[in-house]
Amino acid sequence: MAAAAVDSAMEVVPALPEEAAPEIAGLSCLVNLPGEVLEYILCCGSLTAADIGRVSSTCRRLRELCQSSGKVWKEQFRVRWPSLMKHYSPTDYVNWLEEYKVRQKAGLEARKIVASFSKRFFSEHVPCNGFSDIENLEGPEIFFEDELVCILNMEGRKALTWKYYAKKILYYLRQQKILNNLKAFLQQPDDYESYLEGAVYIDQYCNPLSDISLKDIQAQIDSIVELVCKTLRGINSRHPSLAFKAGESSMIMEIELQSQVLDAMNYVLYDQLKFKGNRMDYYNALNLYMHQVLIRRTGIPISMSLLYLTIARQLGVPLEPVNFPSHFLLRWCQGAEGATLDIFDYIYIDAFGKGKQLTVKECEYLIGQHVTAALYGVVNVKKVLQRMVGNLLSLGKREGIDQSYQLLRDSLDLYLAMYPDQVQLLLLQARLYFHLGIWPEKSFCLVLKVLDILQHIQTLDPGQHGAVGYLVQHTLEHIERKKEEVGVEVKLRSDEKHRDVCYSIGLIMKHKRYGYNCVIYGWDPTCMMGHEWIRNMNVHSLPHGHHQPFYNVLVEDGSCRYAAQGPPLPQPEPYASCCQLSSDWPLSMPIKFL
Repeated sequence: MAAAAVDSAMEVVPALPEEAAPEIAGLSCLVNLPGEVLEYILCCGSLTAADIGRVSSTCRRLRELCQSSGKVWKEQFRVRWPSLMKHYSPTDYVNWLEEYKVRQKAGLEARKIVASFSKRFFSEHVPCNGFSDIENLEGPEIFFEDELVCILNMEGRKALTWKYYAKKILYYLRQQKILNNLKAFLQQPDDYESYLEGAVYIDQYCNPLSDISLKDIQAQIDSIVELVCKTLRGINSRHPSLAFKAGESSMIMEIELQSQVLDAMNYVLYDQLKFKGNRMDYYNALNLYMHQVLIRRTGIPISMSLLYLTIARQLGVPLEPVNFPSHFLLRWCQGAEGATLDIFDYIYIDAFGKGKQLTVKECEYLIGQHVTAALYGVVNVKKVLQRMVGNLLSLGKREGIDQSYQLLRDSLDLYLAMYPDQVQLLLLQARLYFHLGIWPEKSFCLVLKVLDILQHIQTLDPGQHGAVGYLVQHTLEHIERKKEEVGVEVKLRSDEKHRDVCYSIGLIMKHKRYGYNCVIYGWDPTCMMGHEWIRNMNVHSLPHGHHQPFYNVLVEDGSCRYAAQGPPLPQPEPYASCCQLSSDWPLSMPIKFL
């Protein structure tokens, strides 16, 4: 019986077909290869994550090679999401398989949220509480941001609606993170003098979609420092600055040695690299962003001074910032250490003017007026950032009425992060939100935010009762008007004013370029979206721009789109190409929905 049982058990295993023998032999040869060669094959780039999963389940040797913390899964992660690798240290232990899974999950969640924005906010701007879903996301925020960047970088003009909302979400996420970092930075003690770090936070907040980091900007400055050291070596091969290591904060006390550093700096910055003050386009916000100053090699006095100050301090020259009226300067002490000093014991450096060294009298000639000694004093980081943001605030007020006032909004946010109880700026913010809130396409909750700001102003300064009362009255009137407007709006295509609307609700359309189907569920006689949406979607490039009917369409993938009608068609061809999606997406109408 035992023998029979064994025979029976053996018969259960089917015989391998003859043609399978070469495959088994090939697998045996593959497994017998050296581990380095196998690893190289598995990292060749042509295998997907699913392929690696299947390979690792074939035998113990391949499973060991494909271990979760090994090179194979690291390469899979790197090939799929190369921009994330800068967040990992080569010395850290990383479970790359787990990181791959978490990143994959974050990507799916990001696309789900972007798609939901398309459905919820297709006819209005995203309200201030529209980002609540994002704030509750699980997992690393950098994974979510990376997926949004992937959406923005999709080829050509595909998925314009997704790109529009991905941009808004990414803008919000990064600004919130940067603002929190800036507030923590401002809590540092007064002797914490990282002027460059504060300037980079301002740069990042105003340009949240750009890849700006303190590390990258510092690396560019370090490369300039190396050029200065090369020049300095020709002046004095034994100069102590040449022995400084990266990150050291040693200072040189001898005036002559400091002067040699400044001479080398002026040569490298202004003669070799051609940095200069931007006199031709002075009132341009790019002059205040440090990454743009380094790219364009031009700026205004405060940004050029911060660059000059940073380089000088790295080379041991203790320059200090001076909040001089109309023209930011640096000062260089000429007096003995420990002595009582006045304003005449300093030389003042104009980084905007190619590092020119000025006396007190020449400083007054520079701005054309006499100033008190107090204005020659040194200022801390917070005061320097206040002046930078103040410049941005002035530029933001100059924006045209057809703009979204983004620079003004950003600079107000930054200023109030530093000085949250500035009544005049709170009033300006209230007026700005009120102005934005009364636009039809803006969110109703902006109006409610105005009331919160006004209540805060009234608490801080009861003397502002008149201005606050005026804004409160008009805000409440706006709320009442909004309440009256609530209800179903009836629009008839038969009305004379809607005579240009060619197609009715319920018609099924087919996308001419991409081939997917959709159905019309609403229409407007002209484009009702805001200026920002119109600019992003490039609606102005259409034959009739935004002055033509637009349709709300539900696409077969569940997303909602806003479609321009395009030029009307001759009557003999009623089913020819007729509409456009987003900006230039043509549709045809093969059937009617009955």
